Amino acid sequence: MNYFFTLVSIETGMSVLTGGPLSGTYRLRQIHFHWGSNDEAGSEHAVDGMKYAAELHVVHWNAEKYSSFVEAARQSDGLAVMAVFLKIGECNPQLKKITDRLDTIRIKGKKALFTNFDPSCLLPKSLDYWTYFGSLTVPPLLESVIWIVLREPISVCSEQLAKFRSLLSTAEDEVACCLLRNFRPPQPLRGREVRRN
Repeated sequence: MNYFFTLVSIETGMSVLTGGPLSGTYRLRQIHFHWGSNDEAGSEHAVDGMKYAAELHVVHWNAEKYSSFVEAARQSDGLAVMAVFLKIGECNPQLKKITDRLDTIRIKGKKALFTNFDPSCLLPKSLDYWTYFGSLTVPPLLESVIWIVLREPISVCSEQLAKFRSLLSTAEDEVACCLLRNFRPPQPLRGREVRRN
């Protein structure tokens, strides 16, 4: 199995994912994070039963075959999600670019412009990975994801994770409720084959 590469096109500013277990070009749609109520567990994947403090998902869609993200999400080869484990360690200067902006979107429904950010800066040095066919981890849990789980984690400090936990799951006119946990526990493999490069 080949390695994959994240490429940023200077002409279009578009980030894409190609190679490895993928056939074709997958375009970046979004990045998001999953975390738990403490630093012990928040990742959606586990390695030999071990969970990490958090997990980053870099979501791409098959722009070569499908005309939109919504259409791709309904196809078995429609999405490719790169998962990166976050382990407790030193504060991550690349992640700081994100955590410093969280206060501007602390309340549910808030938006803020975030420009000039290359998500590949959040990837570890080694791009060794595990891969399998699976589903989205949020409803409607569509079976449309080629998962690429990077084997090397990146660091995050407790203070940075605390900023994620300070986000609210409530709107401005509601009683404040912090989003302390937003991960789905690992699910049974149900016969799925997990491969590594």
